[in-house]
Amino acid sequence: MFAKELTEREKSILRYVIHQFILTANPVGSRNLSKKYNIGYSPATVRNVMSDLEETGFLGHPHTSAGRVPTDLGYRFYVNSLMETPQLTQNEVDFIESHFDHLNIETDEILKITSSILSNLTSQLAYVSYPKLGNAILERIQLVAVTSSRLLVVISIKSGMIRTITLEIEAGLEKKNLSTIQRLLNERLAGITFSEIKKTISERVKSISNKDLKPVIRVFLDSVEEIFNDIKPNENSIITGTKNLLNQPEFTDPKKISSIIELVEDRDIIIHVMDEKTENNQGQVSITIGSESNEEKLNDFSIVVKEYNVGQVMGSIGIIGPKRMTYSHEIASVVQMAEILSKVFSK
Repeated sequence: MFAKELTEREKSILRYVIHQFILTANPVGSRNLSKKYNIGYSPATVRNVMSDLEETGFLGHPHTSAGRVPTDLGYRFYVNSLMETPQLTQNEVDFIESHFDHLNIETDEILKITSSILSNLTSQLAYVSYPKLGNAILERIQLVAVTSSRLLVVISIKSGMIRTITLEIEAGLEKKNLSTIQRLLNERLAGITFSEIKKTISERVKSISNKDLKPVIRVFLDSVEEIFNDIKPNENSIITGTKNLLNQPEFTDPKKISSIIELVEDRDIIIHVMDEKTENNQGQVSITIGSESNEEKLNDFSIVVKEYNVGQVMGSIGIIGPKRMTYSHEIASVVQMAEILSKVFSK
């Protein structure tokens, strides 16, 4: 992947340049680096090594400064070979887990809480997607009459998720029939994947001949795509923490602020990149740096994303932040949140 194998000296100085740039957001000079970190090399030696790192593409040189900054290639080498092992403190793990103790609320609220915690933990833009439900296995259907013309359908998915939908019944509801309809639907549909239910539900319920049950069964059939379909990503992907990006020093320029607002409003880009990286990494954490995303609007950002699992289904959880992020901490945060979110749903 890298055109040049770095010497130990080059690795050491590249690591210090990146650490200093992450800390200050200012281009790093050789004299400052040599004094601050007591790295055992003279400023002249550090300057020469930094010059070599610039020639090989690991560092860049802003025109207005004598210092240097990491390039996408430099960050990639750092993430792959130089950074500390990703790890959270026990206090951070306890902080996360305390928010999920005795949690007994709907999926949507769990995802909102998760996104908020991850954003606070990393000070970045956090993203959580609703799980893709094609492979979800139906555990149970509950029918609740809200009014004489409105029916609440509660769908319980194996491994703990719940989703609800309200249906309008024009013919009016006979509450005495709901328990029978509920029993019949569960007998025919429980234990089957959502995708299979959508394909075969007409066959599975056609033997229900009781005319008193027909109005509800008909509405259920008409709404099967809505009940058992994946929720559109743009509607149920949660993005939290825009202010965290706006507070980063590299984004104080009005043009940069505008680009952040545009990025957050254009959710499709974030959703596409997050989901693509999750699917391609087969359960492993994915780190995308700057231009690696192939999306111009994301050239100034890095993305860390991982899947979480709810039984047979999976969703994405991750962060977007400046390339100048504390990678080991942010990676550990995303991995920990993915693991905890999987556990929460499995309960």
